[in-house]
Amino acid sequence: MIENFESDKKSRRHTSVNVRRRSVAILAVALLAALAVYTLFGSAHAQAVQMAPAGWNLVWQDEFNAPDGSSPDSTKWVFDQGGGWGNGAELQYYTNRLANASIQNGALQITAIRENYGNRAYTSARLKTHGTFAQQYGWFEARIKIPAGKGVWPAFWLLGDNIDQAGWPACGEIDVMEHINFEPSVVSTLHLPGAFGNVQIGADYISPYTSDFSAGYHVYAVEWEPEAIRFYVDDALAHVVTRASLRPGDQWVFDHPFYMVLNVAVGGNWPGYPDATTVFPQTMSVDYVRVFSR
Repeated sequence: MIENFESDKKSRRHTSVNVRRRSVAILAVALLAALAVYTLFGSAHAQAVQMAPAGWNLVWQDEFNAPDGSSPDSTKWVFDQGGGWGNGAELQYYTNRLANASIQNGALQITAIRENYGNRAYTSARLKTHGTFAQQYGWFEARIKIPAGKGVWPAFWLLGDNIDQAGWPACGEIDVMEHINFEPSVVSTLHLPGAFGNVQIGADYISPYTSDFSAGYHVYAVEWEPEAIRFYVDDALAHVVTRASLRPGDQWVFDHPFYMVLNVAVGGNWPGYPDATTVFPQTMSVDYVRVFSR
């Protein structure tokens, strides 16, 4: 009986140890799963994040995590200010006011407002990295929720940093995303000598799952290499332009550093002008901007 009792105690002890070990293992798995879920979905910045392909390294970023009401980081972004911009007399006056560009809820908010300011009928903001950051080649991406409305023109684009010397379009322009209301697809284009204005090199992208890009955030990216520029929307290849695909006489000017621009314009020849259906204010929300290099 004593032997049976001792055997029973050992059996119970081993059973208890095994139960504790299984409990610890289950808890560890649960904690790892929770950590994974938090990493993927714990913040607005982590949702729907498109990262560059393998072999690229992050070299510049702005996650817009400053406190609500903050101005954009002045070490990264410079404001263009004033009116009288091109594209057939755009209507906005660009300011550096918080009303037109500020951080809210972990995103940069660029807001176009209907108001009289600087002899213009609208205000908005245009931010650029000219003088703070430029890069030749790489992967440039931004996660953006665009505004909607006739005559409203949001964009994320790159300009050659030799623009002051070469002028436009000789400096080159890469439009990663620009959108106008009467064309529901996202438009990505290149501008270069001989291809600007009504003549441009690009293509529309029709999303397989939405026709309204203003309904939520989407990731817009460009992969820029010496011989090719590839445009992506939500990790899907939208179109490709190569040096070899240019028309005879076109000049490939995408072989020097470019800087980034974020803006919301109002009016102009291409998007047209606001009408009675256009509701203001209109805001473009930018969750993040990231740049990678090989």
